[in-house]
Amino acid sequence: MGKDLPKNYNEAKAITFCLLLLILTWILFATTCVLYHGKYIPILNALAILSSLYSFLVWYFLPKCYIMISEPDRNTHEYFQGLIQNYTKTISHFIWREIICLVDFLIFIIVNPFFVTDQKPSIAQVIPSYSQVMRFAVDEINNSTNLLPNVSLGYEVFDHCSSTQSFPDVVKLLSVNNLVQPWDEPHNNLSRILGVVGPYRSTQVLSVAPLFMKDLIPMVSYAASSSVFSKKGNFPSFLRTVHSNKIAIDGIVNILKHFNWGWVAFLNSDDDYGKDGLALFMKKIKDTEICLAYKKGLNQYTDHSQTFKQIEAQKINIIIVFAPDWTAEALIKSAIQLNFTNKVWIGDEEWSLNKNLPKIKGIRNIGTVIGISEQAVKVPGVNDFIYSSRRHTYCENASQNIHCNQVFNRSSLSTEDVVAADPSFNFPVYTAVYAIAHALHNALQCGSGRCNDNMTVFPHMVSSRRAEESNFTLLNESIRFDENGDPNYGSYSVVFWNHSGEAEEIGLYTFHGSVHFFINNSKIHWYTNGEVPTSVCSSECPVGFAKKYAGTHKCCFDCEICPNGSYVNITVLHNFTTCLSLMHETEDPYRCIDCKETEWSAAGSTSCNLREVEYIPFTDTGAILIMLGAWALVGFTLAVSVLFAINYNTPVVRSAGGPMCFLILVCLSLCSISVFFYFGEPTTSSCVLRFLPFLLFYTVCLACFVVRSFQIVCIFKIAAKFPKLHSWWMKYHGQWLVITVAFGIQALLLLIGYTCSPPESNKDTDLYPDKIILGCDLDLKSTAGPVLFLLSLCFLCFIFSYMGKDLPKNYNEAKAITFCLLLLILTWIAFATEYMLYHGKYIPILNALAILSSLYSFLVWYFLPKCYIIIFQSHRNTHEYFQGLIQNYTKTISQ
Repeated sequence: MGKDLPKNYNEAKAITFCLLLLILTWILFATTCVLYHGKYIPILNALAILSSLYSFLVWYFLPKCYIMISEPDRNTHEYFQGLIQNYTKTISHFIWREIICLVDFLIFIIVNPFFVTDQKPSIAQVIPSYSQVMRFAVDEINNSTNLLPNVSLGYEVFDHCSSTQSFPDVVKLLSVNNLVQPWDEPHNNLSRILGVVGPYRSTQVLSVAPLFMKDLIPMVSYAASSSVFSKKGNFPSFLRTVHSNKIAIDGIVNILKHFNWGWVAFLNSDDDYGKDGLALFMKKIKDTEICLAYKKGLNQYTDHSQTFKQIEAQKINIIIVFAPDWTAEALIKSAIQLNFTNKVWIGDEEWSLNKNLPKIKGIRNIGTVIGISEQAVKVPGVNDFIYSSRRHTYCENASQNIHCNQVFNRSSLSTEDVVAADPSFNFPVYTAVYAIAHALHNALQCGSGRCNDNMTVFPHMVSSRRAEESNFTLLNESIRFDENGDPNYGSYSVVFWNHSGEAEEIGLYTFHGSVHFFINNSKIHWYTNGEVPTSVCSSECPVGFAKKYAGTHKCCFDCEICPNGSYVNITVLHNFTTCLSLMHETEDPYRCIDCKETEWSAAGSTSCNLREVEYIPFTDTGAILIMLGAWALVGFTLAVSVLFAINYNTPVVRSAGGPMCFLILVCLSLCSISVFFYFGEPTTSSCVLRFLPFLLFYTVCLACFVVRSFQIVCIFKIAAKFPKLHSWWMKYHGQWLVITVAFGIQALLLLIGYTCSPPESNKDTDLYPDKIILGCDLDLKSTAGPVLFLLSLCFLCFIFSYMGKDLPKNYNEAKAITFCLLLLILTWIAFATEYMLYHGKYIPILNALAILSSLYSFLVWYFLPKCYIIIFQSHRNTHEYFQGLIQNYTKTISQ
């Protein structure tokens, strides 16, 4: 019985071995006596006696002599005391091994091991507390007349983490007649286990759950919160009475949003629970303004000093710790020891209600600690049950008493230690046992004070009924589960570690039905002495500045002022803080948005203004003056035409071109039509008429002057040298043929150009940021031909007129034409220069003025001098005067 005592202090092992040698010696002697009869029997008897004596001397005393002589360090009180303490710790791992007697159904309860510490209370007390709550729930159910009447529940508490007791015991419990047949249908395996409660951690549930899922044995966890268990395809018979990590993460993110914290660190335990929390957190903040600046998995080998240095280097003020109690406790103590101060710590439900940490020395130095936890529901009567069970004397063997249903090995913890443990999971544990009981109650068709004794209940029957019917009320709480086996009840509290060392409730988070999140900010005493701490990578940009992101985090950016013609939409930016989806549907609030073509903005604007549309209206002073000038031109041409018609047969009119003068005057009047279309809002029609009349009819004017210049040169110079050419020209009216051909060519060029690419109205938005200049978009390809043809006529006219510069003074039309052409060229050179230097709405006025100037140059400098002679110098308008000029010129050139 003492074989399991400490090795070097285990006298029982030595005594047992000596006794075995003694027994073997006398069995051998007895066998020899039976087989041999002779004189040596006394010698054999004496040898057996001597061997019996030596067995104790050699195997009991000599090892102790060896220790005293050769290993004196093992012969001290301290060494032996250490062996005793180690043994005490070892046997404390095997707690509450419950043996079932006289029960109808068995619940398999899986717990974690615990260890003894010198701190009170601590995690050492947690698991014993939960086990006692389980026992209390079973005791209540067995004593109930409403739930499972005439049915008794038994239970077995199993230490999941013991290396020698883990899977062998699980397999044994799943076996039928000590056999496990994994390929049988679930209902063919009648295991003695009806349901499983536990274990505590998500990793431990993942390790054993598949074994129970195979036979659809109901497994109810009171603390495994990993979101993976919500996948019913993988865990069809799994149920839990604690909320999924998703709910806790939602609560933590709500805290971050409430205080506008966007630059955070996430420290999680390096296990399934912590990794699941990290994955959920990263998914939750994906479309928010929260950035995960730093993440770290924590285990027993983590260098906390290096972790804190990295957090400090990134200027992170908010630290989320998603880890079990003992991992968080080690982290917080390291922060105190390493003087890692002035941070906001956000705890999950695993450690936010820790009883020990808020009271340790130096906890205020690390900053402010807030957390989120399920609202604790006190289980009445459980503490009295624990005190009562500890005072009760349990039998050492179940066979000693038919009423004894357990063998109980007490741990070294006191009753006060167990009662003072963290009660966070008491209600989930309590509910887990009741969930199985209610499912069994439904499966057994219990009612009217009795259950159906004639039916066999298989685990899968309890499992299938659980999801549909196991809704009940417990301690005034309506217990319901959703289709994933997750609890559909309860709420979370937001807590703050106050200066009294207590976790004070400062807010509430409800998520069933309507979501409601509330925090009473006035109850929080920040380490910043009143002001809410901030945690940002980059400060918000001033109004009118856009964010230029630097690196991979959307929280890190540089601010750049929006240039002219763009803006930052602060309306969308404000709406973004309350409705993130609005950003995706409208505009990105963190970039410069270009104004529309009809709008403008100055640098650093938050909105756009409508541009001022500019064009030359008919009411403009300049437009009125130019149009009056055009009408005056028409009047002058009409007056000149009348005067020339009256004096048609006079030498001045004949020398000016005779009938050709009327064609020139008419074309000058028609050219003035273009001037009127440079005013008013431009349209396609007005843009066409700005150029078409002038280009077409001015071509006729220039063709007339080309012919007129050519005729003057022919009469006085070419006629004498080329009489036949002169005769042909006069016979076939060459002047009218040239004019007609020039008109036809220009008309054809204009038709082709305007057909391929007609002028269109355009809005010039490039000249001025705050204005739109309306004008006409003239395609150079469509106007190049007509313009070049017009320039060619002008060049020919200039050449012919220059050749006649030596003709008689009063008959020299060539000089007048040359001067008019020079004015025409200077006019358009001036306009082209102005067009390149000035860009604005007055360009149409300048263009119209250039056209009007071109028309007036011929009217004033070609026709008005002749009108002056006709009216005021009639003596120079006679045949004799002109004949005398010709004779004098003939004599001069003949010399």
